[in-house]
Amino acid sequence: MNLRGRNKVSAEFSMSSMTDIVFLLLVFFLLTSPAITPDALDLILPKAKGKSTHQQKASVSITKAGAFYVNKERITKSALAGALRKALAQESDPTLILRAEQGVPIEQAVFVMDLANQNGYKVVLAVTPN
Repeated sequence: MNLRGRNKVSAEFSMSSMTDIVFLLLVFFLLTSPAITPDALDLILPKAKGKSTHQQKASVSITKAGAFYVNKERITKSALAGALRKALAQESDPTLILRAEQGVPIEQAVFVMDLANQNGYKVVLAVTPN
């Protein structure tokens, strides 16, 4: 005598809805990630091989026109040393990110590096990867 039930429950799991959700999340993060930039200044940085660190303590940006910015705040060249001391005062390992736009005279970048050297700051030159 056969007493088994006629209705069998399927133990299968459909992954199609899961893959749709993962794909939508991937598209969302790909579209929103370029909108998140460390500095809002639109600089064309020189190209180089290698990668940079993302530990941002303070950044100095120099435009082609010779304008200096410390953490997106425009500042004069003479007030740069004081602004850097103020921005890096609480840091145990002060690191400065130098973002010199492509075509900036080397004297401008050397001026910032000299200030950093005088105050004992590490300098990282930001570039655009190849």
